[in-house]
Amino acid sequence: MLVHVVSDVHGNATDLARAAEGAEGLLVLGDLLDFVDYDDPTQGILAEILGPEATVEFARLRAEGGPGALREYTRALWADVDDPAGQVDAAVRRRYEQMFAVLGSFDVPVWLIPGNVDVPELWPEFLAKHPQLQVVDGEVVEIGDRRVGFVGGVPLPPGVEPRARIFRSYMREAGEFEAAVEALGPVDVLCSHAPPAVAELAFDVVARTHELTSPALLEHVRVHRPRLALFGHVHAPLTTRMRIGPTECVNVGHFRRRGVAATARW
Repeated sequence: MLVHVVSDVHGNATDLARAAEGAEGLLVLGDLLDFVDYDDPTQGILAEILGPEATVEFARLRAEGGPGALREYTRALWADVDDPAGQVDAAVRRRYEQMFAVLGSFDVPVWLIPGNVDVPELWPEFLAKHPQLQVVDGEVVEIGDRRVGFVGGVPLPPGVEPRARIFRSYMREAGEFEAAVEALGPVDVLCSHAPPAVAELAFDVVARTHELTSPALLEHVRVHRPRLALFGHVHAPLTTRMRIGPTECVNVGHFRRRGVAATARW
């Protein structure tokens, strides 16, 4: 069976419309939304509401700012916006309307999980219009003759609790994420948004940051030894693939930038 795999779509509906061509199924590993567009500061929800200058400074502080600098900057930005949560919510819904319409147009099965730049609590209202789409976060699904396990979102560091924010990103408490991974049990293919906790897979060479990763995913790979571990989240990783024992770990790519789906055959 030939499947195509995308992650970090970040609003690229044009290329997403072609992502399933030639495949027997499509796996979508999260981040449908474009909240902060690091490639084009005129795009994304932040720029729509606050202007492209806010995106440029956000990106700079994320890469170079000291502890708490980015948090203080964004707090000050939103303080002058009328009903910021309402404006963000409306922008998210407009974008989801477009993205789910594209995903719902395919004539092959689509399995999807949310990334950290997603608001999965809003998904049911869009899935109601496209019931053929299959949200599989925390599930194991038979695809072809393989057991494929899925875990969405990104874990926070141990001891850090999710905070209420204007944008409700899918950041999960570490213990909850670990339990979701453990509940999968043995699988042939492990699909997640976050990568296993390996430095080479976590470091973004453009943003110059170590992105949040999952020790639980790394432990799952070491214990259950799936054939493949597929993920995204890190847009410009130090390495896009590596082998851990018999498992080929593959960052399927920053689809927003690449515009081309990865392929997997089993």
